[in-house]
Amino acid sequence: MPSPLEIVQLPVLSDNYAWLLHDDASGETVALDPGDAKPLIAAAEARGWTITQVWNTHWHPDHVAGNAEIGAPVTAPAEEAAKIGRVDRGVAEGDTVSIGEHRAAVMRVPGHTQGHVAFHFADDRVIFTGDTLFAMGCGRLFEGTPADMFANMQRYAELPDDTTVYCGHEYTQSNARFALHVEPDNPAVVTRAKEVDALRADGAPTVPTTIGHERATNPFFRAATAEQLGERRVAKDNFKG
Repeated sequence: MPSPLEIVQLPVLSDNYAWLLHDDASGETVALDPGDAKPLIAAAEARGWTITQVWNTHWHPDHVAGNAEIGAPVTAPAEEAAKIGRVDRGVAEGDTVSIGEHRAAVMRVPGHTQGHVAFHFADDRVIFTGDTLFAMGCGRLFEGTPADMFANMQRYAELPDDTTVYCGHEYTQSNARFALHVEPDNPAVVTRAKEVDALRADGAPTVPTTIGHERATNPFFRAATAEQLGERRVAKDNFKG
């Protein structure tokens, strides 16, 4: 049995989350989506860990700006390597990445950016979705189409409900307000929105989430068609609630 995969959540920049993944048996530590290196380096040092790898889900600066300062080998989407800069290993759909004995499948999940990837640790029931699937939301379609994001949601829907979802931003409170606008009579949405408000009032994070929570309350996850997801994405982009 591998040692447990330790995951440390680190708020960075204005509303980003970056992550440290640590495997005690091997001593390996991954910095995932380090938009700012300093909090990750400090958190690793406080635990006596050395960051041995950097993984990026996509090229946006708020997810990669800390790569160089950390100085460890970088694994990132091959499609976006030119935009990221120094990438030691470019990965694509079907590839595998590892930390100790923990292995994650690389999933291509375009739409927010066209080369965006997620890292799915099936055995650990964990997935890092970057800026595709958020708690009660999805990423803006900067480079892709509603069909791209709908296909992503369909893939995520195939995962077990108890899969823990680690995403890239603390957007849940605004996402919950939109979910209430879309499905005001959904009791799961009503309950979850209250829980989110209480957490944020206490300054607590609402991330991570689970596939089960998203299945019940996420209006993009619950969209029946790509067209409906696209309509909801446009509405969310202009939502003032």
